Amino acid sequence: MRAHPAGPRHAELLADHGVGAPPADWGGLDPAIWPSGVARDSSSAALTLHGIDVRALASEHGTPAMLLDEADVRGRARAYAEAFAGADVYYAAKAFLSTAVAGWLVEEGLGIDVCTGGELAVALRAGVPGARLLLHGNNKSSAELAAALDAGVRTVVVDSFVEIERLAALAAQRGVRQRVYLRATVGVEAHTHEFIATAHEDQKFGFSLAGGDAAEAARRILREPSLELAGLHSHIGSQIFDTAGFEVAAHRVVGLMAAIRDEHGHVVPELDLGGGLGIAYVAGDDPEPVAPVAERLRGIVARECAAAGLPLPRLAVEPGRAIVGPSGITVYEVGTVKPVEGLRTYVSVDGGMSDNIRTALYDADYTVVLASRGSTAPPMLARVVGKHCESGDVVVRDCWLPGDLAPGDLLAVAATGAYCRSMASNYNLVGRPPVVAVDAAGARVIVRRETVDDVLATDLG
Repeated sequence: MRAHPAGPRHAELLADHGVGAPPADWGGLDPAIWPSGVARDSSSAALTLHGIDVRALASEHGTPAMLLDEADVRGRARAYAEAFAGADVYYAAKAFLSTAVAGWLVEEGLGIDVCTGGELAVALRAGVPGARLLLHGNNKSSAELAAALDAGVRTVVVDSFVEIERLAALAAQRGVRQRVYLRATVGVEAHTHEFIATAHEDQKFGFSLAGGDAAEAARRILREPSLELAGLHSHIGSQIFDTAGFEVAAHRVVGLMAAIRDEHGHVVPELDLGGGLGIAYVAGDDPEPVAPVAERLRGIVARECAAAGLPLPRLAVEPGRAIVGPSGITVYEVGTVKPVEGLRTYVSVDGGMSDNIRTALYDADYTVVLASRGSTAPPMLARVVGKHCESGDVVVRDCWLPGDLAPGDLLAVAATGAYCRSMASNYNLVGRPPVVAVDAAGARVIVRRETVDDVLATDLG
């Protein structure tokens, strides 16, 4: 196989783009990034998942394909259930949902947080009882709210004044008293290691705390005999690696709890801290295990409630990415390898932004390795791109791959379990990839590949 050197301006390129020299373990499998079931075959050096060669999986199921480590998903769900014992853990379905995944998570003790009629329908088809469901959404339709009420959804997170009226009327028609959480916008935005505690009320979600809308929403809920103000809800961001932002948010939302008690004599019994805890996508990402994070969150809430003279509420959290994200990998086949002299090598694969929009949308970083064999070739600076007619169709922006990479090789991208298949599209009329669950017992398709017939099925001419 021909090697593809980076070109004579290699050192200058690295400096210009802030890309360091390849680390000594540039082709390794960092256990913080890859699912627990991933390894390399001792003879072929091909990637395996629970002992099954990815070449065999690619041959049977085609590429691109998302492989989901079932044992890894279950283990992360159990860790959350144990760390938050005595609290409610709702898996955020927007990260990725199928009937199989919903079943795994409920078996491990979690509930499901849905935000559309479609997600609700999948959860119900999986047999998830309404008592284990939480409904989110900033623009729930009357049909979605009615479906939730008819399914016995435990809690609806209300997000606007019109929704309070809409839900109250629908609940009254059915003669039920629906539990609700009031979603408060607390002016805290947290991402990775940073948070900003002011000027983040300008968003579509929730009721503004600073502007007084949250207090007014509580008044309106408490006036409705068909609604029960069961809790307050706060969500401060995503891909969070520490609890500093939660501390500020908890102080403010507990302050709202105290204000509701003082004005109405109503002690709000539950507090939902939302989700957002991060995962490792690349070397250097350093998320904490859930147990110490849970302990700190409990301590933060306990201190704030003690200071406000409030009893300790029952907590709820909504992890999504933290459970399913690290458990998924996407396998692609290399189609073309195009060195650009003095710059980098473009590696085109048979998927792209239709199965992973996050790089184009968020400038997300990913880890990628050669999956179908080993290589002793020196590393080349590469950009893994998709097959779509879009210059922004990038899967992995800057990475190190073996210099002898060739068409037909398989690449595996780590940590694609969350917000990849769930945000997939049919751009360029490409069918969305399958999801294949793998564990020690074998592999099975839990979401099939879309075909040309599927794409044409909605075209009525």
